[in-house]
Amino acid sequence: MPPIFLINLKRSPQRLANSVKQFNKHALHCTRIEAVDGANLSQSEIDKYYCATLNKKNYHYPLSRGQIGCYLSHRKAWQAIVDQKLDYALIFEDDFTLTSDIHTAIKSIDDLDIKWQLIKLSAYKGRERSIIFKKPLNNTHSLVVHKKLMSGCCATAISYDGAKQLLGATEKFGRPVDCDLQHIWQTGVSGYSLMPFPVIQCTEQESDIKMRSEKQVKKAFIKRKYQQLIASIKNKNATAKFISEIQCTPFKQKKEPELLFGEK
Repeated sequence: MPPIFLINLKRSPQRLANSVKQFNKHALHCTRIEAVDGANLSQSEIDKYYCATLNKKNYHYPLSRGQIGCYLSHRKAWQAIVDQKLDYALIFEDDFTLTSDIHTAIKSIDDLDIKWQLIKLSAYKGRERSIIFKKPLNNTHSLVVHKKLMSGCCATAISYDGAKQLLGATEKFGRPVDCDLQHIWQTGVSGYSLMPFPVIQCTEQESDIKMRSEKQVKKAFIKRKYQQLIASIKNKNATAKFISEIQCTPFKQKKEPELLFGEK
């Protein structure tokens, strides 16, 4: 069983309780990673990682303290994977619901006999996107590559190599963490999705960060569209290269996944 890291703010005890309840329901244990509270960061702490110049160049509005704290929280989880020399870990934000297939999903990842760096286990608001590569793993799950990596960081599997690469690539950042993950030609980390997704984001618990950012997106419509156009071209080339590499790699499952407890 891989380690499960739960990112949770100290001032959000109810979210922690709800998350632990979800894990307990499925006989899973998590390790809490105290989220970086952007509201408490000093300007020098912000400037150490957040680059206003990169932000102005690569994004359509300045990041809020909450978004910066969110990014640093994920870096904290990636650092834990590297420090503990883990093969991989599952990283959760504290706004999710687990499906009954979660154990099958974990077993499917355990049994993968390929090198991978990142696997999405959930999509923001359950959004859909065109699939350009699909490999059935068993009767339940498939490993897929979307036309563009799904947004959101509700639940993600990150390997040691993926975490190490991401830490090196994001020492300075100017975009939200899930947006940076989509820029695979810059991070050097390509990603899959495990579908159907075994984790559902609880949008009723949607953070103020996301609601504020959506208002800012509307205000920066033209700049955002231009950035999306440039990114789509680069993403298309990078994703095509990723698919080519996949097709040149032996791809097999060690064995059919089994439930780790009980009956489905």
